[in-house]
Amino acid sequence: MSVVVTGAAGFLGRALVASLAADGIPVVAVDRRPPPDGPGVTALRADLLDRDPAVTEALRRADAVFHLAGRPGVRDTGAAADAARTRDNVHATAAVLATVPPGPPLVVTSSSSVYGGAAGRPSRESDPLRPLGGYARSKVAVERLCAGRPVAVLRPFTVAGEGQRADMALARWIAAVRAGEPIRILGSARRTRDVTDVRDVVRAARLAAERGVVGPLNVGTGRPRTLAELAGAVCRVLGAPAELVVGPAAAVEAAATWADTTRLRRSLGFVPVTDLDDVVARQARQTADHQATQTADRPVGRPADRAAGQVAAAIEAVPA
Repeated sequence: MSVVVTGAAGFLGRALVASLAADGIPVVAVDRRPPPDGPGVTALRADLLDRDPAVTEALRRADAVFHLAGRPGVRDTGAAADAARTRDNVHATAAVLATVPPGPPLVVTSSSSVYGGAAGRPSRESDPLRPLGGYARSKVAVERLCAGRPVAVLRPFTVAGEGQRADMALARWIAAVRAGEPIRILGSARRTRDVTDVRDVVRAARLAAERGVVGPLNVGTGRPRTLAELAGAVCRVLGAPAELVVGPAAAVEAAATWADTTRLRRSLGFVPVTDLDDVVARQARQTADHQATQTADRPVGRPADRAAGQVAAAIEAVPA
C-alpha cells in the first residue's frame, strides 16, 4: 500500500505523514516547500499545477490520496490574496481530481469556515453554506468541484496542537505570554471556537479513507470553548498570568464555531475530545524545543556577539 499526501509540509500534512509512516505505510509527501522525509517517506518537492511527472505518477498509482494542499489565511484581503487562493485552493484541487483515477479513496480538506459561523446551534453538513471572505469562498469552490464525486470532504474546526502555524491564535498567545506581553483577543473574550486536537483530525482523515466516506464531514468536538478559556489554558500551562487586551475583529471572522458531530460519530465511530491544557502543553513544548535547538547551534562568541545572538533569538521567537 502507498499513500500520497499533498500539502505535506503544512500543519496537518506533517502530522498525517508522521502518523502514516509510524504505522509502516509508505508515503509520498508532496509540497512546494521542503516536505518531511524519513523512513518510508518519499519527498517530492513540486507545485501541483506544474504537472510534475513524478507527482502525476504517484497520484495515479496511489492506494489512497489525502489532498491537504492549499493556501491558508482567513484575514488576508485584496485581489492578490484572492488570486492566490483561487490558484492554490481551487485550481490545485481540480488538478488532483483530474489525475487521481476512480477507485482509490480520496480525502480533500475543506474548512468549517464555509458555514460562516454557528447561529445558536451546531453547524450541520446539510446547512446552507454562508462563507465570510475570500478564504471561505475558495473552500466552497473546492467543495463544488468535489460534489457528485466519490470524495470525502473534511471540514475541520479550529485545529490546534504541535506544528500549528505561527499566525494562529494559540501560537501567538503562547509567544506573547513567554515574552511577558498581553494576550490580544479579537472581538470578545466570549467568542467561541470548536477547538480540535490535530491528532484527532489525522485520525478522522485516515478513518474517512479506510471507510470510504463520501461527501462533507465535520471534524470537531461539538463543544465550543470561549476565547477566555483558551487564554486561560495558555496561562496555566506556562505558569504565568497575562493581561487580556480585546481589539476589533475582522468582518471575515465568525463570532462562533460549533460542529454538529452526528455524521462524524455514525461514519467513523468516534468524536474528538480536546484536552485544552494538553494541546497547549504539547504545542508550547515543541516551540520551546525548536528555539532551544536553534540557540544551541549558534557559536558562543564574544560577549557582544552573545548579546547580539540573544536579541536575534528574541526576534525569531516573535511570530511574523
